[in-house]
Amino acid sequence: MTENETQRRIRPGLLALGALSGTLAGFAALAVAELVAGAVRPQAGPVVAVGGAAIDRTPAAVKDWAIRHFGTDDKLVLQLGILAVLEIFALLLGVVALRFRRTGAAGVLLFGAVGAVAATNRPDATGVLDALPSTAGAVAGAGLLYLLAGRLAPRAPDTPLPGTPPAAAEWDRRGFVITATAAAAASAAAGVLGRSLSGSRARSAVASRRDTVLPAPSSPARPVPKGSGLRIPGVSAFTTPNSDFYRVDTALVVPKVDATSWRLRIHGKGVRRPLTLSFQDLLRRELVERDITLTCVSNEVGGPYVGNARWIGVRLADLLAECGVEPPSKGGPADQLVARSVDGMTIGSPVEDLMDGRDALLALGMNGEPLPFTHGFPVRMVVPGLYGFVSACKWIKDIELTTFDSYDPYWVKRGWARRAPIKTESRIDTPKPFARPKAGTVMVAGVAWAQHRGIDKVEIRVDDGPWQEARLAAEDTADTWRQWSFPWQATKGGHTLTVRATDRTGQVQTDRRTRTIPDGASGWHSVVVTVD
Repeated sequence: MTENETQRRIRPGLLALGALSGTLAGFAALAVAELVAGAVRPQAGPVVAVGGAAIDRTPAAVKDWAIRHFGTDDKLVLQLGILAVLEIFALLLGVVALRFRRTGAAGVLLFGAVGAVAATNRPDATGVLDALPSTAGAVAGAGLLYLLAGRLAPRAPDTPLPGTPPAAAEWDRRGFVITATAAAAASAAAGVLGRSLSGSRARSAVASRRDTVLPAPSSPARPVPKGSGLRIPGVSAFTTPNSDFYRVDTALVVPKVDATSWRLRIHGKGVRRPLTLSFQDLLRRELVERDITLTCVSNEVGGPYVGNARWIGVRLADLLAECGVEPPSKGGPADQLVARSVDGMTIGSPVEDLMDGRDALLALGMNGEPLPFTHGFPVRMVVPGLYGFVSACKWIKDIELTTFDSYDPYWVKRGWARRAPIKTESRIDTPKPFARPKAGTVMVAGVAWAQHRGIDKVEIRVDDGPWQEARLAAEDTADTWRQWSFPWQATKGGHTLTVRATDRTGQVQTDRRTRTIPDGASGWHSVVVTVD
């Protein structure tokens, strides 16, 4: 076998080892970045930083598509996608490094630079230290790839003995195996240690939530009326358990905020007496408890992103009045309240709506316990009648009074509306789409909502027949959803069931279908069933 034939024979093996080198280098880069991020700030890690930047730059239509298809798993899908892309490039760089070691290593450094730029340009960036995880990871990954590629480079053979054929150039098998094994072990250890460091940073926040005792409210919610929850299988529970409450936000890593060090600043236009409040300051104030249904603007017609909970907190209007804020209707110069989250999210709410007498809250508790971390612990905003993207700031840390003309919050910059009252909507919970009920009495039931206005009527239509009034469950308040039911005398065959609601202002739910952007979806919800 000639030397050229030998090289052709081993080439596929070297390509595979080159790809393995790239994978190991990528693993090392991410592990070292995880370790450094654990010491600096978990949100500064490259996957989180790049993922956050991707969310910020994703068109609204694509975000809607992701929420529609992946639901609350959209963030996991994004992170897995980022890791998949990194793996592909790591494989390619490993192969490139077989012939061009410096080019392969430079490619790893380039990815590190992308992560560093993304981290330092996040809204919640704390400074140049946020670039450190990506930078350190890239240097480690580039160095390892350069070293492993060197072990795969053919070495000059020893001088042959007289009369013997020259030996083919060989790569350093032993050196490669030792280096690769050591690198894999060290990377795994770094990743585990990084996770541990990140977890230790969150332990104080977990302890502060565990130690929080919510005082009895000065103004408790009235008991939920009898008959407000229909005992019909398949209908959403009147009160949504915390574990089932929808979560839609842009945080790839849920902020874990220590309530003992948390502070809220209230300042801005028309604020005559700025305030800085601690969590304990809020707990010592007059607390109110209210049942309020929240709705996400990303909720499609008939969608799941609506839930009802019992919230406890401080009236936002009282705090604003204490700061000397007047609504625009009384001559106040600010018409927009901009709430800022610890993760950099900004949400703008109309000052007039927050001070018009509705129960707009700085919420501290949810369904009898401190807010879950996923729902904004230690403090979040809850405003009945407004979609979450213009009211429901989680992990809030700053309130600034300003004007709509002078500042565009996060979602407004991305094409969403500045003002977005919740639309009158209804949903069929049972029967489910494409169900096959038996002929006879079939209970059609669901929920309807028009927060801050209330639901007055729900109607059902079978196929193209007349609208028939459904039976409404007892109403808790105008700020909560309302269950309804309709006993349908089902006949065999395929049928389309459609629902519509009328709110207390007399506004009938429109049949005009619109997208969620810019101010919420509209239209009638329908389900198709086949009666056997």
